[in-house]
Amino acid sequence: MKAKLEYIWLDGYKPTQSLRSKTMIRSNFDGSLESCPMWSFDGSSTEQAAGNASDCLLKPVEVFPDPQRNNGFLVMTEVLNADGTPHVSNGRATIGDEDDDDFWFGFEQEYFLWDTSTQLPPGFPPGGYPPPQGPYYCSVGAKNAFGRDMVDEHLDVCLEAGLNVEGINAEVAAGQWEFQIFAKGAKRAGDEIWIARYLLERIGEKYGMGINWHPKPLGPTDWNGSGMHANFSNGSMRTAGKKEVFTEICEAFGGKITRHIDVYGADNNQRLTGLHETQSIDKFSYGVSDRGASIRIPVSTIDDGWKGRLEDRRPASNADPYKVASAIIRTVKEAGH
Repeated sequence: MKAKLEYIWLDGYKPTQSLRSKTMIRSNFDGSLESCPMWSFDGSSTEQAAGNASDCLLKPVEVFPDPQRNNGFLVMTEVLNADGTPHVSNGRATIGDEDDDDFWFGFEQEYFLWDTSTQLPPGFPPGGYPPPQGPYYCSVGAKNAFGRDMVDEHLDVCLEAGLNVEGINAEVAAGQWEFQIFAKGAKRAGDEIWIARYLLERIGEKYGMGINWHPKPLGPTDWNGSGMHANFSNGSMRTAGKKEVFTEICEAFGGKITRHIDVYGADNNQRLTGLHETQSIDKFSYGVSDRGASIRIPVSTIDDGWKGRLEDRRPASNADPYKVASAIIRTVKEAGH
């Protein structure tokens, strides 16, 4: 039987990259990464090459079963130049192989469902607003939960594809949802977030529902924005047993605000205002269980004897998880841990 291989990559659009994909038909495909060939595409159509030298390469990095296609597979790739070097848009290549396995990441991906006919989230009446936020978080019932059928289908498809989804929930605003993915390895975590985003976009096609990844799609209102909180640890943090280790890491982050904000998503200034469970974009703070801080120290880390993780709450919903992970790894290492 011939297999359908959907090659997925990130384009070169700025300030926020978009997903692209195309299908290869392959005979006698055994489902392994090794049997996924290198492929090429027209980079001049994706802001990744000039028309007179338009070939870019797609290097397969992970392969997952595609639950929505008979004998289908999802092939996550990274973009290379024609000479085989990493393309400038390739955030995955910024994560060093020597650091990849030691760092574990759990991303909390928030997003808004977006009705393509009203250009508003489901639950918003045309030209207006539903009752103020409060009843929508982890809500149940048709008055407060909007889009559950689509969100549940996305969860099922992600699990069937083999993604390590750890949960979903309705978020603070009407029509806003979240899924969480954990992986041992920074690259793997980024791969799974991008595949989950791809699947969500594709399911949305069936429902006539767009996905709004903007960190503040409802503008300067009292409605929450969307983030992609980054939970992270490495071997040192998981075995530390000392408060000082976590304090030193947090202090190191405080000295590198620009490094992180530069890759934490476009228009994040609209979300990081100091309101709605955020710290201001130009400030840095950390604290135990503090969801208004830049970095939250989970109480579980303390309960486990200062062994565990930290949560950087600043990454926006539209951030590239590869670039977020790369910046976090660099700062943790500079802190000496």
